[in-house]
Amino acid sequence: MTVVNAKRSRPVRRPMLHSGVGLLVGAIAAFGAVHAAPQSTATPTSVAPMPSRDPAKQLPGTIAVSNIDFKRGDGGAGRLILRFDGDGAAPDLRSTGSTVTINVGNAKLPANLQKPINVSDFATPVQRIDARPAGEGAQLVLNTSGNYESMAYQTGREYIVEIVPRASTATASRGKGTGQAMGATTSGASTRAYSGRPVTFNFQDVPVRTVLQLIAEESGLNVVAADTVQGNVTLRLVNVPWDQALDLVLQAKGLDKRRSGNVVWVAPQSEIAKYEQDREDARIALDNRVDLVTEYIQINYHNAAQIFKALTEAKGVGGGGAGAGGSNQDSGFLSPRGRLVADERTNTLMVSDIPKKIAQMKELIRVIDRPVDQVVIEARVVIATETFSRELGAKFGISGASGTPGDRSSVGFGGSTDASSANAIDRGNNVSPTNPRGLGTITQGLMTNLPVTTPAGAVALSILNAGYLLDVELSAMQQEGRGEVISNPRVVTSNQREAIISQGQEVGYVTISPQQGGNDIPIPNVQFKDVLLQMKVTPTITNDGRVFLNMAVKKDEVEGFVDTSIGQVPQISKREVNTAVLVEDGQTVVIGGVYEFRDRSDITKVPFLGDVPFLGNLFKKKGRNREKAELLIFVTPKVLQVTQR
Repeated sequence: MTVVNAKRSRPVRRPMLHSGVGLLVGAIAAFGAVHAAPQSTATPTSVAPMPSRDPAKQLPGTIAVSNIDFKRGDGGAGRLILRFDGDGAAPDLRSTGSTVTINVGNAKLPANLQKPINVSDFATPVQRIDARPAGEGAQLVLNTSGNYESMAYQTGREYIVEIVPRASTATASRGKGTGQAMGATTSGASTRAYSGRPVTFNFQDVPVRTVLQLIAEESGLNVVAADTVQGNVTLRLVNVPWDQALDLVLQAKGLDKRRSGNVVWVAPQSEIAKYEQDREDARIALDNRVDLVTEYIQINYHNAAQIFKALTEAKGVGGGGAGAGGSNQDSGFLSPRGRLVADERTNTLMVSDIPKKIAQMKELIRVIDRPVDQVVIEARVVIATETFSRELGAKFGISGASGTPGDRSSVGFGGSTDASSANAIDRGNNVSPTNPRGLGTITQGLMTNLPVTTPAGAVALSILNAGYLLDVELSAMQQEGRGEVISNPRVVTSNQREAIISQGQEVGYVTISPQQGGNDIPIPNVQFKDVLLQMKVTPTITNDGRVFLNMAVKKDEVEGFVDTSIGQVPQISKREVNTAVLVEDGQTVVIGGVYEFRDRSDITKVPFLGDVPFLGNLFKKKGRNREKAELLIFVTPKVLQVTQR
């Protein structure tokens, strides 16, 4: 096993030298080459022995570009993939202004790939790719638009360049507290943001352990590599965060890592999986040897039977032991050896399990066994009515009798036809209207009779002359009424508990049902109908202090009775609202309302005569009715916070 301590002094870096055609001369050593950006020249220093490689792979023209592919990545990034037909390609990436140039000095470009490619339809920073030969090698120029970040890496025979829009890159502090976060790498369907310092690595058949040592120096972490970490890797990364570079190396070689503090353990995936499985088996075996402990947990605000039901019906809960499924693994709230019993009489839970599970069970019950807040719900049902009625009618008649001219005449005026006639008799010196001087009989005759029902007042006029009697009576009535009914039910309930409050009466009525058997005599039955003021509500207190009300309010009234052959049946006026509403604590809202308005005008008249101007009013009756009714239902919830003792 190799242990690399990144806190020690770093060795002298070995910069990379490039020849005119992009050959790697001195930088590909045992420790690779690390620099902040590609450089065309560098001062050579002492170089460690280079690993053996095939010289034929480095000769110009021995490798060719087999395919050029472009895809759209996550966040609008453009991904260029170059594939070579052999190993040993040495691409070189440079960014200048709005262009990104890739030179591959030792790989030729076939004629079928020497053409411009328009990739603007991909909606990435890359607009066009120009592929052309450059001497004995190949050159690709990426024309871009907007701000972007470029990074590249090489795995095997593929060289991948990603152009990421700067707006889509995550901003965070670097691994050592400076700089800006770089990019994101997609693995399957998941996207992970990397925040390490961007580095550039160029490795050709370098041992994996050497790459891990360089990453440890850049990250400031302590890396422990297992003895089974072996093999070489060919990797070219340009401006890639160090944590993303570590993931790429581990993924390429089938490795995995586990981090504890500032120490990272790197080993093959199978070895890490076996280690974790062995540790879990050892923990389970240790738990199976621990003595069981029995605890009695008193439930104060909840119901022990309900808690027992919830815990035992939960998926994966323990309590069945090894015999329940043949498994000795830990499952759910209890271990396989654990038992849970609820005593409803004392509202106590009895738990028998290992000490670790007992502590977890106590913490769980402490969270769920607490008092819930209560809610006061106050509703107001307001019924406002207003009525107006006006009637105007007339009575008109004339009668007469024969007589001699020169008879004394009399005029009578009174509040009605009877009073006016009596007044006329008095003014006529006791001359009777039915026998004026014995010349005949005069009787009252009303040719029109349009009375007002229960008039408030009447004005009548009777004119008695020799042989004639004229009767006129005007009657009028006006009624105004205003009423308001306020019902104010109020109830207190706990959070998420339904509450019902009712007030009213039962109204009885008779029904007929046929008699059983051959007798046809019906049997009267008395049944009752509820006429109630009722409020049914279920409150739910939200985390932000508001109250969600699921409620139903109704107000019934007996309007009257309908006569039938077997008795009277009540006529009930029903008002009801059923709704769900979210209300602030202490806020009053209108959850329902109905407004009714009725306006009715009636005219009763004598045909033709009632249409005569002015005089036609003596031959008609007018009526006007207006009714207004308004129903409003208000609700106000108030939260009563209950503290735990």
